[in-house]
Formats: sequence, structure tokens, C-alpha cells
Amino acid sequence: MKPQFQKLLKQSGVKGNVTRVKKVSGGSINDAYLVETDAQRFFMKLNEASPARFFALEAKGLALIKSTNTMDVPDVIGYSDKEGESFLLLEWVNGHRTEHTDKLLGERLAAMHQTSGEQHGYSEATFIGTLQQPNSWYDSWLSYYRDCRLKTQLQIGIKRNVIHAQRREKLERLLVRLDRWIPNNISPAYLHGDLWGGNWIVGEHGIPYFIDPSFLFGDRHFDIAFTEVFSGFSTSFYEAYKATFPLADYYKDCKPLYQLFYLLVHLNLFGEVYGSNVDRILRYYVGD
Repeated sequence: MKPQFQKLLKQSGVKGNVTRVKKVSGGSINDAYLVETDAQRFFMKLNEASPARFFALEAKGLALIKSTNTMDVPDVIGYSDKEGESFLLLEWVNGHRTEHTDKLLGERLAAMHQTSGEQHGYSEATFIGTLQQPNSWYDSWLSYYRDCRLKTQLQIGIKRNVIHAQRREKLERLLVRLDRWIPNNISPAYLHGDLWGGNWIVGEHGIPYFIDPSFLFGDRHFDIAFTEVFSGFSTSFYEAYKATFPLADYYKDCKPLYQLFYLLVHLNLFGEVYGSNVDRILRYYVGD
């Protein structure tokens, strides 16, 4: 095993000899490893079956977040999307949560969300999990969210036979009415894009770091809505965020619609276990 990792480190410009390789938790998509040399530690993801530009896009997303000078992210040491040899090499980040960690996370996410791009969307297709996410540039957040996000998941769900009959009909009706709840002309903030509790970690001195982004520019409340789907964010996180950047009044009306995207992604990836949550949101907005 060591010669393979030695080769990839050398390819990334890292000097020194690999002394230890240990498999660690790193999500369900990739194999993840702690790689130690005689000088330092690294985190490496491997995925021999990854699609084109899979790790390049992750590296680019980390770089964009880092460019805001608000949130910490691991430094990218090297990556490749070469078939059969795709990997991402990051600095090793390890620390312990402190009483200030969650407050810092909220404040720094709010600061990142105050950094704006020129349009909504992104310059190229990305990934949400293993699903490809088509993108383009839009002046309208409403149009981007409807056409690139919800319609894409509808089409995937039809092909995978998890969106059909009443579920399909209700989702199609919702898309026509979306302008009742989703804002149109808002600032395109820098977004993580896949912000659940497993996609932030703690470094030295309790500093929070973002990992695994599915980057886009869009409504900041899209990020916040996903933090509320699963666990991983505390009351002090939300209090600190709101104190730094209060949530807009419309958020309460569109939050379930933003969560719908992520629930559709999970429905398309993992099946009917997420179907009842999708149906609940559809009933709320379009009725029985």
C-alpha cells in the first residue's frame, strides 16, 4: 500500500517517505486515509471510479471559500482525476471542540454569506453526492433554483422511477407556482452547497473548517435550510449567525422548499426512505 501513496505524494510535490497509512472515516463516496510521512500528516481521498473533474471541482470549491477570508478550509496539496488514479490530498486537520467553536462557525458562515458573486449558479456542472448537478449563470435566483436544481432532481427521479404518479404531478405543479415563495432579485452569496453536520470539522484551538463543498452562488438561506434537515448544528451556531447576519422574513416561507432539493437528492440516491418527507412538503405547498 505504501508505494501507491508514496507515488501520489510525490506527484503532489511532497517530499519525504511515507511511514504510515491508516484508513479513516471520510464519507460514503470515497476511501479516506491518514497518510504520514517522516515530516508531516495528510488526509487523502481515493476514488478509482470517480467521474471527470470530481476532485478538481472539490478543490476549486475549497479555494473559492478560502478566497473570502472568512471560513477556514484544509489546504489543498494536490489532486488528480486521472482514470484509475483519482485522488485529493489535503492538509491534516485535527482538533477539539471548545466552548467557542459553534459561535465561531455561525459568525464565520455569516461573514462568508456576506461575500457576493455577480450572478447565481456556477460556471460548470458540479456534483451533489454522486449526482451530477448541471449549472449555468442566472441573473434570477428563482430561475436558477427552479431550472437547475428542482427540475434536475425531478428528471433524475423520473428516470430512477422514484418520482411518478401523484408525486410527479405535485412537483410539476409546484414548479409552476414557485415564484409565490422563492425570491427573485437577491444577492448571490458564496455558498457551501452541501452544508450538513458531516461537512465541517474542528481544527486546532477549536477552529471550525469547511470540507466537501458543492459550491455555488445563490441565496444564503439555501445553506441555512440544509443545516436544519439533519443534526450537527447547535443553538449557539444559529444565534451567532443571526446576530451577525439576521435571516430574511421570507425564510420561514421558503425554508421547506430549499430543504426539498436535498430531500429529492436523498430520494434519488437512497430511495423511498426519504419519500414521505418529500410528499409532506409537496402537500404543504400544493395540497392533496
